[in-house]
Amino acid sequence: MVLGGINTDYLIRSETLPTPGQTVQGNLFCVRSGGKGANQAVAAARLGAKVALIGRVGDEPRGKGLLRGLRQEKIDLSHVSLDPKTPSGAAIISIDAHGEKQISAALGANHTMRAKQIHDAAEVIASARVLLMQFEAPIACVLLAAKIAKKHGTKVILDPAPPTPIPTELFELLDVIRPNSDEAEKITGQKVCNREDARAAARILLKRGIQIVALESGDGGDLVITNDQEYFLPRLKVKTVDATGAGDAFAGAFAVGLAEDLPLSEIGRLANATAALSTTRVGPQEALPTRRQVMSFQKLTR
Repeated sequence: MVLGGINTDYLIRSETLPTPGQTVQGNLFCVRSGGKGANQAVAAARLGAKVALIGRVGDEPRGKGLLRGLRQEKIDLSHVSLDPKTPSGAAIISIDAHGEKQISAALGANHTMRAKQIHDAAEVIASARVLLMQFEAPIACVLLAAKIAKKHGTKVILDPAPPTPIPTELFELLDVIRPNSDEAEKITGQKVCNREDARAAARILLKRGIQIVALESGDGGDLVITNDQEYFLPRLKVKTVDATGAGDAFAGAFAVGLAEDLPLSEIGRLANATAALSTTRVGPQEALPTRRQVMSFQKLTR
């Protein structure tokens, strides 16, 4: 089960990213389906998971088009609702020649989700093996869903983006947290530039009751750590075209590995390979790989 945002992404690629007040000339424009919840749901579905999504879009052609794409991925949309007044979420994404990005998002209908929608999905949350969430939905809905999941033994993963103050109560309900380095610093106060920094930030999060921390450790890779295990996942070499959605690919794959009860080291490798492959094409969902593609890539990188 994924609880999160469903957006339209408007992408422009140029040689460099604009600085404040600067205009740069782009060499590519495209419109793609996005949103962290939708991206993570598609990532999990393409890896072979049975996926349901809780979300909200505007009751307009753009929102209905986003849902058509998700249905093609065999994602259960029974708990995605239509807002009659608020437009679907949208994001403006700038990408440079190296795949680095800048994103501005207007979350629109995503933020009009209410508790009733979570209560209506309670049976599905309770039957799921994993609940994966972010903060593109209202935090009250995230907290309620986590409570339902915890009550029924569903494992809870939080991707804490976009950065939002996290209630202490929510920390106590999480099994896994997956922040990037910037988010980890905002949550812990620990600046994360390298593996040692990442370990220090992870220790702070583990003390708050979270069982597994998977976080970026600067540009070198990701660190997956528990109270008694630690795995470093170096960046895999691929021709990066667009890094948009790589974090969502990692989170979706991590959720699949957790649902399949894979060893933590294998979960990390699955997530790392999925994220790497997701950067090789433009668009956060178009580049998400299948399980067969990930397995073939893993054989090449061993």
